[in-house]
Amino acid sequence: MTAYLDLYHSGELKERIKLARALLQSCRLCPRHCSVNRLQGETGKCRTSHEAVVSSYSPHFGEEAPLVGKHGSGTIFFTNCNLRCLFCQNYSISQLGQGERVSQEELAYMMLSLQAQRCHNINLVSPTHVVPQILEALEIAAESGLHLPLVYNSGGYDSVETLNILDGIIDIYMPDMKYSDERVAKELSGIENYPAVNRAAVKEMHRQVGDLNINEEGVAQRGLLVRHLVLPHDLAGTEEVVNFISKKTSTNTYVNIMGQYHPCYKAYDIPSLARPISRVELQEAVELSHQAGLNRLDRARPIVVRL
Repeated sequence: MTAYLDLYHSGELKERIKLARALLQSCRLCPRHCSVNRLQGETGKCRTSHEAVVSSYSPHFGEEAPLVGKHGSGTIFFTNCNLRCLFCQNYSISQLGQGERVSQEELAYMMLSLQAQRCHNINLVSPTHVVPQILEALEIAAESGLHLPLVYNSGGYDSVETLNILDGIIDIYMPDMKYSDERVAKELSGIENYPAVNRAAVKEMHRQVGDLNINEEGVAQRGLLVRHLVLPHDLAGTEEVVNFISKKTSTNTYVNIMGQYHPCYKAYDIPSLARPISRVELQEAVELSHQAGLNRLDRARPIVVRL
């Protein structure tokens, strides 16, 4: 049984929804703490008020193998983001706002539709700013028979207060760990205190769900999966990131060292970001992960160039 069904049947899910909605009144859902009243239609940095905005939903076969399985990961792409990454590969969704407002009933229908298409999970992409809306939809979907694991697929700038509300609801956490340098995070993603906030969030996620559990069919059931995108010139600070994962979560943490960086959006305006990563840079990142003692690295197919 997936984590949230126990809370749904006990009535605890309703209480979590109340707690999450209360955070919208003077919004502190994410660490930005914009303090706008989203219940009254105001918007802060995420540019989202009381309704979630969705760009698309479908079975997705480009995610990590334990999420994809045979039938795909049931992704729901939420529009907008609490980050401002200048190199975002999904910038039309995250930065330009491509998508449509959806009611909680419509969002629940998406979840049930993905389950009917035999997806292995419901993969909530960029969910940080719409947690209350997701929980309201989840209650409706659970009443109609939703039983798939929930994947919380975030940029990693998440509030521990909000994550506590999600304890016992989310089955699989999949956060980014983007940077180890606060200055770089500010310059490239327009965010304060990213390393400290990100590390606290990842520790809380691991506390809730532990290491990634994969069943006999190779499909993830519960646990933590961390993504780290290698950037040119080591802007991501890979060594510090992988050492943190190894020492503060577990050497058995499932980590995807992502080699597919290529310039997008405003990256061409920044000389240090204006090229893909090299094979040498990717190999160095993988070697640093091994040196840190991490033993579960995803075998993603990189898109890199020889320099």
